[in-house]
This record gives sequence, C-alpha cells and structure tokens, in this order.
Amino acid sequence: MSGEGNAIDTVIRGRRVLTAAGLRPASVHVSSGRIQAVEGFEDVPLGAAVVDAGSELVTPGVVDSHVHINEPGRTEWEGFASATAAAAAGGITTVVDMPLNCIPATVNRAAAEAKLGALQGKLCCDVAFWGGVIPGNVADLAGLADFGVPGAKCFTCPSGVDEFPHVTAADLELALPRLRDLGLTLLVHAEAPGPLERAEHAVAGQDACSYQTYLRSRPPEAEDEAIAMVVALARKHRARAHIVHLSSASALPVIRRAQDEGVAITAETCLHYLSFCAEEVQARATHFKCAPPIREAANREALWQGLERGTISMVVSDHSPCTPALKKPEQGDFLTAWGGISSLQLGLSVLFTRATERGHSLEQVFRWNAQGPAALAGLGARKGQLAPGFDADVVIWDDAAAFTVDARAIRHRHTVTPYAGQVLRGQVKKTFVGGRLAYDAASGAPPACVGQFVPVRR
Repeated sequence: MSGEGNAIDTVIRGRRVLTAAGLRPASVHVSSGRIQAVEGFEDVPLGAAVVDAGSELVTPGVVDSHVHINEPGRTEWEGFASATAAAAAGGITTVVDMPLNCIPATVNRAAAEAKLGALQGKLCCDVAFWGGVIPGNVADLAGLADFGVPGAKCFTCPSGVDEFPHVTAADLELALPRLRDLGLTLLVHAEAPGPLERAEHAVAGQDACSYQTYLRSRPPEAEDEAIAMVVALARKHRARAHIVHLSSASALPVIRRAQDEGVAITAETCLHYLSFCAEEVQARATHFKCAPPIREAANREALWQGLERGTISMVVSDHSPCTPALKKPEQGDFLTAWGGISSLQLGLSVLFTRATERGHSLEQVFRWNAQGPAALAGLGARKGQLAPGFDADVVIWDDAAAFTVDARAIRHRHTVTPYAGQVLRGQVKKTFVGGRLAYDAASGAPPACVGQFVPVRR
C-alpha cells in the first residue's frame, strides 16, 4: 500500500501503463488533480474510485504546443470550445495557443487579458498562451512574461494577417536580449522574405491549381536562410530560440551543428510533414496547403532522420484552421487559398501510426508529443509524464484499434482536413485532465469543460 500524505480520490490503473520505468502494470494514484504516486496494479487505497483500463494503454496526455485557436476575433475559424473539445477527444490534455490569428494579436498584456476573458467556461483541456514579437513591442515583453507566457513567436516573413507584422534581423537584435533576460524563448516562423519574393516572381503566370507551382513558390532556401540568421542571433545573444514547423530538411545540419556548439536552439516538425509528400498532392487539393509547404518524399524521410537523431525534439500539429471558403475549394487555387492544416483531434493517432510503422517505440512517441512540447512550454515539471507531482492528465486508449478518419466525427469547428479517409491506429477511450474526466467515448456525451488556463512563469 502506498503512503501518500494526501487522501487518494481516484486510481487509474491498467495492465499497460506508460510510467517513467517503462510500460508495466500499474496504478496511478490521484489526489486534488495531481499524481501522488504510481504503484503496483493491485495497490488501491480504501475509498478511492477506481478506473480500470484493463489491457488498454494508459499514457500521459499529449501536449500540443503549436495550436491556432483564433479567439477572440476570428471565432468563425475556430474557438476555445471547439478546439479544446477536439483536443480532449484526441487525447490531448494541454494546448499552447499561438499569438495569431486572434484579434487582438497577443503582443502585449492587454491582449493576453482579452484572450483570457474569452476562454472562460469553455476549456475541455488545459491551455497556455504564447506571446508575440512584432516590430516595436520590446517594451511589452515584460508584461507578457508577468502575465504568464513561456515565450514569444515571430515571423521573419509576412504572416498572412495584418495585425501580426513580420520582424527583421534588426528587430530581433533588440528583442532577443530582452527575451533572454526575462527567461522567455523566441519561437520563429523561419522563412526569409528575399527567397520567397524571388520564387513568387518566378511562378507568376504558372498554373495556380498545380501543387508544384505552390511548392516552387516556397523554396527550402527561404527556410534555410532564415534559420541560419536565427542561429547566429541566438549564439550572439546567448538566448533560447525554437524553430516552429520545420519543413526543410536541408536546414538540419545547421541546427545540429549549433546544438553541438551549445547554442540554445531547438526545432519541431509537424504531423503533416511526416505523413504526406508533395508527389501525392493532387491538383486543386488546397486542403493540403500550409506554409512552409509539404515537401518531397525524400525530404520527409530526412525529417524522420532528424527526429531519430534528436535534432528535432518534438512533433506538433500546427492546427491552423479557417472557414472552408478560405481554402478556395471551387477554384482550387493554391496561391490564394489560406495556408493551414486542421489536425488537432487526430494528432495522437497520426503520430502513433506513422511512428510505429517505422519501428519507433511508444516511449519515443511520448517523448516527441508530450515531454518535448511540455519542456518547450515551461511545463516539463508538471505535464507529459505519469509521475508523482505531475498533473493527473491521463489518456486511456486502444492502440490496436484501427479507424478511418470521418469528418463527421471531428470536433473542430470546421472539418476540412487532408487526413479524411486515412486509416489510422489508436482510438482514444477516455481523457482525464487534472484527474477529471474530460472525454468518454463510450458515453456519447460531448467533452466536459474541466480544463483551465495555465500561466507559465520562468
């Protein structure tokens, strides 16, 4: 019998629990939303409610540190209620919301407070916020840090929305020392405007309904040039930087060398870059459009190698929804369609399916989709593991169950996704957030609003 000081209110147990010691029979003892102990399967304190997963998997909840929820301001695209319901149904217990495409953009404390007001009573999972870096807002970064953001994101090329302008190297020379002193990480959408402008000029007049035209308009050189700049600045200012949604595998050697030198630079890639390839995207299939783009099959294989070697430390969704009309389905125009892929609810199943096809372990999957994102977001001491002291964010799921992605089962506000019709493995049965049941597939009920805002202060 365990000797916890707090009375245990719930025990979640199973024959296959992913613990710090590996997959084994275990019971997770929960009190007041936190894990108090991880004990043997038979160790159940008197009076505790027992949730028995049997032979289904019991794992930490997924942490998705790259999500665009768009509320307030663009709730016709997405919102906290729909996004977090989708997350809970997909085994995601924490999301970190990006500073755009909401209005106002989260570039100062007042905007963060406005977003906080918009989420009240709507959260089916826990939510944290990223701040933003735009030209001229260095003085606002301290207020964002005090509010509780773990870092701030910038674009090195136009973002696609007017309220979030892109930065130059001169802007980052000012922002990075301040972020460093505040203990914040700089997140970078890394595409250099020069190569983009030259490529866009080169494809002018070409078939906009061909994916290859769009692919040529966002060359890997744009990513590589911007990433080299970020590495140099992070090295110069001894600041932490993170490359979001890495698409260009040709940038991996630069990132690896910097990491080996001790530069505080990390990188993520996305579900879609690991799942799809340019050769398979059909003409007019604008639901595959994202920026940076899905590249060729050889590039995809190199991204997997970057993950395996640890150069890339996490996999996220970059859930970036919009109204279906903005995808220009009738025109099939890749150059004018909104760039973004919706996949939040499917993240656990997509990564598990693709990773295990390649022989990767369950432990590795959760290093990529839970521990890595949690560490980036300053939540590594409370999210991403089933261990004493961590939040009781737990998912019960059937790793043997295969299903075909059906848009009717997706809880995002809009169901346009390139994963429709794909056969995936891993069906979520129950999701607990802070020890409370957020989603129960068997009940047929919608996910429950049991999440909360999580401030992060370095």
